[in-house]
Amino acid sequence: MIARVLQEAPAFFTGYNILFLLQAMGATLLLSLGGCLVGSTVGLGLTLVRASEAGALMPARVAAWAFVEFFRRVPPLVVLLLVFFASNLLRGQISLFGIAMIGLCLVATASLTEIIRGGIESVHPAQWESAESLNFGYLRAFFWVVLPQAWRVILPPAISFMLLFIKDTAFASQVGTLELTAAGKILTTKGFTAALAYGSVLILYFLLSTALAGLGNWLEKRIAFPGNR
Repeated sequence: MIARVLQEAPAFFTGYNILFLLQAMGATLLLSLGGCLVGSTVGLGLTLVRASEAGALMPARVAAWAFVEFFRRVPPLVVLLLVFFASNLLRGQISLFGIAMIGLCLVATASLTEIIRGGIESVHPAQWESAESLNFGYLRAFFWVVLPQAWRVILPPAISFMLLFIKDTAFASQVGTLELTAAGKILTTKGFTAALAYGSVLILYFLLSTALAGLGNWLEKRIAFPGNR
């Protein structure tokens, strides 16, 4: 096998194939960042609704809970296929990349909502009471008092989720999206050995994960508790 890899390497590492792999890597990066950015933003909004005790928001709290529980329990591949077939039934003009992005955003939103909720609940209830005593409204107390304290608890599991989420983007290949895993399959169909094609894909996944892990470690150090610096 090693002899075959060495034999095929000059033909494999051409400008076209390298550009092809970088394009697939860019798609994987966009899917990962897009899913995490949308997931954290929408997840924050859902947590805001679920943390409220206003009676008028009861239907919204139930809907938010149902959304999170459903998409946390359904495998990512099934979510992507549901979005894919729903798009076909509705005859929507959504690209394959758009379908993958929508499905992955649903998955990321459900998981990140739970992570954010856990961080919010880790803040002592006395902080809410103190904010109320200062005549802070609900939103002001949430964003000015509770969230800054919860952020230190939210970040470590959020970074861990994002590292795992990069691997979940591989499911996008099942709906026809060109990303790293799909690129590996295409290169093997062109006759290249799987060790060479998927070995290159493995290295690119490792580089993406390592860069994100380094960013996460830097952020954790920047906002660490004073006693943990």
